Amino acid sequence: MITFKELYSNLEELKKVNLAQRRKQAIRMAKLAKSSAFKKKVERSKLRVASPDKIKVKAAKLAKQKVLDKFYPNYKDMPVAQRVKVDQIVNQRYGAMINKIATKSVKVVKKKELQKVKDARQSKQDA
Repeated sequence: MITFKELYSNLEELKKVNLAQRRKQAIRMAKLAKSSAFKKKVERSKLRVASPDKIKVKAAKLAKQKVLDKFYPNYKDMPVAQRVKVDQIVNQRYGAMINKIATKSVKVVKKKELQKVKDARQSKQDA
C-alpha cells in the first residue's frame, strides 16, 4: 500500500492541471462536500490528530504562504497564469528558505493540530 509520504512526493506531477481540469475538480468537490457521508468523514477527521507527514505538509504550506506574503503581497490578486509563474520562481529561488521555515514551524503546527483536536472533542462532548 502506498504511504502518504510517497503519494505526496509524487504530487508535483499531479499538480500540473490546466484551468478547465481545475474547475471540473472544484465542481466535483463542491458536490461531494454536500453529501452526508463526506460531512461525517470530515467530522471524524477533526477528532484525529494528523500524521507527522501531514503535519510536515501543513508546515510547508504555511512556510510557502509566509514567503509569498513577504515577497509577493498582491499574490491573491494576480491572474492564474501569473500565479503559476510566481510559484515556479518561488520554488526555484526560495525553496531552501521554505524548507528551513517549514522545519522550524512543525512544532507550531503540531501544537495547533493538538489544540484543534482538543477543541473538536470538547465541542462533541458538550453537544
